[in-house]
Amino acid sequence: MSMTIKGEQAGSELSRALDVKQIGEFLDALLGTRLSAEAGDFARRAQEEIRAGVDPKRMGLLFALSSRHARDRVLLDPSESELARAAELLPGWNPERWGLLETLRVCLWMTREDLGQPSCAEAVEALFGHADEGECRALYRVLPLLPDPLRFQWRMQEGCRTNIVPVFEAVACDNPYPAAYFEDVAWRQMAIKALFLDSPLWRVHGLDGRLDEDLARMALDLVEERTSAGRPIQPDLWLCLGPYEQERALPLIDHEINHGTSEGRCAGILALGRALQEGRLEAFIRAQDPLLSPWAEAAQAGDCSQAAFGRLPGRETSK
Repeated sequence: MSMTIKGEQAGSELSRALDVKQIGEFLDALLGTRLSAEAGDFARRAQEEIRAGVDPKRMGLLFALSSRHARDRVLLDPSESELARAAELLPGWNPERWGLLETLRVCLWMTREDLGQPSCAEAVEALFGHADEGECRALYRVLPLLPDPLRFQWRMQEGCRTNIVPVFEAVACDNPYPAAYFEDVAWRQMAIKALFLDSPLWRVHGLDGRLDEDLARMALDLVEERTSAGRPIQPDLWLCLGPYEQERALPLIDHEINHGTSEGRCAGILALGRALQEGRLEAFIRAQDPLLSPWAEAAQAGDCSQAAFGRLPGRETSK
């Protein structure tokens, strides 16, 4: 595995891949087939007004009015081909779990003529000053899609400080921005915060590419804290280890495999694969354990990436 990636280097490559016009057109098409006729009329009128130019106060009002025309928490539910197109437009972008309302708000924002200008960034901050949870989610969804995304680094990192889980996940999950633009300290803090909030760490894009010894140590500290307190270990925690800190990690992984929940035991097997422990995996394969042996076979074959954690027992399979 490659490990630490500096934010500016990865971010410059991601920024060059952005085609804001195509992204806006894609979102309009994605939303258009899912809105009622009345909601579609509102969206078109609002977009015409925004193209002509609106001040931050009016933009905020249009954001608020959007809630009358699209329901919050109703998922967009894009098709496989639509998800593939999103990833083609911006590698790592996955709107699978976006809601209709936040998508409508993102579409409105993408209509602005000043997306690459300071006035756009000023309007972003003005809206954040009084945005509710849903509006915050929409703003955090749109920032990675704008020109020169690095200018929003502070704001995106600020989004990771919240304890409001849906807002945190709008930044941290299914989003290429943190892996591309967060420096190492902010990246590690986000990963550990995801564990504290029980957010799905396996959905943090680029996690496998930014593992390092410091993150492994932080995760192992958390394992020891929770173990000494008699609390269960989040299965996603084992994602943070990779091949690092093995002298300390392997006994803890063994303990989880022997004493954890079904989900945790299988996660421990994946952790062995990520730690390149071929001999231990072979022993579990030979044992023919109905739960663990199939996971050991998969891990030995290399299927132990972060995506594999999304298939652990009891978890809904991602598209």
